[in-house]
Amino acid sequence: MKRITLILMTFALAGMAAPFTAAAEDKVVATIDGKPITEGDLAVAESEIGSDMGTMPPEQKRTSLLEFLIDNQLFAEAAEAQKLNEGADFETRLNYLKRRALRELYFDKVIKASVSDADARKIYDDQVKLLKPEEEVSARHILVATEDEAKALKEKLDKGADFAELAKESSKDPGSKEDGGNLGYFGHGQMVPQFEEIVFKLKKGEVSDPVKTQFGWHLVKLEDRRTKQPPAFEIVKDRIVQSLLLQKAQQTAVGLRGKSKIEIVDPEIKKTVDARNAAMQAQSKPAAAEPPKDAPKDAPKEGPAEAAKP
Repeated sequence: MKRITLILMTFALAGMAAPFTAAAEDKVVATIDGKPITEGDLAVAESEIGSDMGTMPPEQKRTSLLEFLIDNQLFAEAAEAQKLNEGADFETRLNYLKRRALRELYFDKVIKASVSDADARKIYDDQVKLLKPEEEVSARHILVATEDEAKALKEKLDKGADFAELAKESSKDPGSKEDGGNLGYFGHGQMVPQFEEIVFKLKKGEVSDPVKTQFGWHLVKLEDRRTKQPPAFEIVKDRIVQSLLLQKAQQTAVGLRGKSKIEIVDPEIKKTVDARNAAMQAQSKPAAAEPPKDAPKDAPKEGPAEAAKP
């Protein structure tokens, strides 16, 4: 049930990514045979298909939404002309769409409203407090093919040559060469071991002797050393909010299911659900304690409660 609930919540959250609000004055943007298409209609359409339009410019997006609504209306009228709005099939579809619309409104008006930026900020602050201080360094390097080349460049540096200029002239690393060998800031575990071992031992401004890795020979200059800062709240806020919404939605779904009598009538689906629930219960049960090896063969096996007693 938990997996189904999670899938349901994911779809529901996707549906609320672009919640719609009708304009106070529902302005008419087009008419079809005198029937209006309004700003409110555009907003509803955007909540349904807006995420499929990517980064389309706003005016182009509005035009595409209007074209979608025009086609939607024309096809609907054609269906009515064929009397497709009558019968059980239409009623089934209509009822489904009504339930979906109500679900999306509930998410937008109740679930989403229950999670605030302040909630996200609290989660962020709590997580930041748990972070252990982590050192990171900023360095430059020059990569060459042979030890002799590295030694020759080290002699130039010892005589006052500019590290960044030598990196531009001589380094074989295409990713940093044009920026004077600049590697930016990095922490432990982000570089190959031989490189990391040297760079974290250097003093600020110090240049290493030639260092060999699988990429070649390096000269490394330590630019700076600092304690790594957590990402800014604004960068991770949306991700935290989405996580809180998913948690809230899942909790709500579990609560609603608990208040309802749900009976699965289809035998095949019921069989699948029962098997899955049984597997989940088996995984959640603690393993029974094994009897001592020297216990008599007829000695009763201890259950978890008895095994815990002294």
